[in-house]
Amino acid sequence: SQYLNYWWPNLPDWLSGIILIVILTLANLVSAKAYGSLEFWFAMVKVVTIILMIVVGLMVIVFGLGNNWHPVGLSNLWSHGGFFPNGWKGFFFSLAVIAGSYQGIELLGIAAGETASPQKAIVKSVKSVIWRILIFYIGAIFVIVSIYPWNQLSAVGSPFVETFEKVGITGAAGLINFVVLTAAMSGANSGIYSASRMLFKLSVDHEVSPFFSKLSKRVVPNVAILTIAGWILVGFILNTILTQMSKTASNLFVIVYSASVLPGMVPWFVILLSELQFRKQNADLMKNHPFKMPLYPFYNYFATAALLIILAFMFINPDTRVSVSVGVVFLVIMSLIYFIRVRKHEEPEASEEADFENEHHLKKH
Repeated sequence: SQYLNYWWPNLPDWLSGIILIVILTLANLVSAKAYGSLEFWFAMVKVVTIILMIVVGLMVIVFGLGNNWHPVGLSNLWSHGGFFPNGWKGFFFSLAVIAGSYQGIELLGIAAGETASPQKAIVKSVKSVIWRILIFYIGAIFVIVSIYPWNQLSAVGSPFVETFEKVGITGAAGLINFVVLTAAMSGANSGIYSASRMLFKLSVDHEVSPFFSKLSKRVVPNVAILTIAGWILVGFILNTILTQMSKTASNLFVIVYSASVLPGMVPWFVILLSELQFRKQNADLMKNHPFKMPLYPFYNYFATAALLIILAFMFINPDTRVSVSVGVVFLVIMSLIYFIRVRKHEEPEASEEADFENEHHLKKH
């Protein structure tokens, strides 16, 4: 809603929010292909913009384009306090933000179930992740911190906007606003897709009501999608009402969102530990496996240790302490509910087994 207000300042937030939720819900209801197509174009907008910014930025650095043809060079990388100007603590504090940025990458595994050739598609996607990180994250940040001193970035505003305007590209602010809008819609689109598939899987596994495992004629979990979209709409309405009542109520969104940081790491821990167990129990399958992770099991232990270090520094950092604490509370509550339910399911099974043994014993005598 805020991004749309850039072009239409008089457009009510509630109206633009509902329109966007409806569009994304319909895209997910049509088919998995429609979701993929929408996600492709969202990603294309981001990719083209970032690559264009990197190319323009390199021309500023090497040739001085937009800087009276005086090359900026790379001195900003080590000037103004050099590397780690705020010490190692600042570096480790930043890792929490980085980890949050990559949460959702495990969606590759969920998508495998709706891919025509998962062995080829998933392998190709996993391999491309490395190049995407190098280009879109490291490449873009390298250009930004080379052109602008790190201690002046807060005054710059958007480095993307400033970089484009520096070389005379008019309307850069509108362009970046459009890119950010597509990025936000991409996040919401992926959220509806992944959450609905998780709800569908829980229903199939009898963890929740079988009502959520219903499929439409287009073979999409329409009930699960509508449920997730419905709760997004409820959250949007509550956010709108509460912010109208009190400006401080906007902190509720931050708390709710922050609660996802630690739970978002849980799938990573599960994946890392599951692979260790899987490869031990299925050593025969690993002999001719076409896509084994290199340096196993070193990477599993290294990644697990890295995640634990990030969590430790999140507790130390006052800016993230609340968010990780909320995440701990959320996980404890969900774990208690899970174990109570498991125990309830096990008790009838245990009693049935005992009855069977007693009956067998009576018949024997």
